[in-house]
Amino acid sequence: MDHNAEVTDKAVETAEPEELIASAEARKLAVHIAAAGLDKKASGVEIIDVTGKVDYAEVLVLMTGRSDRHVHAIAKGVQADLKSQHDTAPLSVEGMTAATWVLIDYNDVVVHVFQQDARMFYDPEGLWIDAARISVPPAPDRLTDNA
Repeated sequence: MDHNAEVTDKAVETAEPEELIASAEARKLAVHIAAAGLDKKASGVEIIDVTGKVDYAEVLVLMTGRSDRHVHAIAKGVQADLKSQHDTAPLSVEGMTAATWVLIDYNDVVVHVFQQDARMFYDPEGLWIDAARISVPPAPDRLTDNA
């Protein structure tokens, strides 16, 4: 047996895996989606890199609306923004009728728009506690009556 081959095999077995990160395209799309949600006054916006942890997406974008109408408006706003800015339509949209939890699938990026109670119940942040976070863009400036 070739001793060098044995050493090489052992090195491969014990090497630390490279940290996987989402593609630049998926990260850019996720940030754009987060900004679109913030434009519709979504709260609790988080971008989670799940590359290598699941096989259905690279990035999850989580956000919360105050009511079923607000969740519906956020989801519609995200879709309209991506259609107009990126000429991108989702592969699938689920949950628009009840608007308790809407899932919008953009292939490598999956968007979850929750009502607060649903988000607390399913606890997606807890599920992905070990996943990397991507910085969320700042919320757009809000006009105040105090000016």
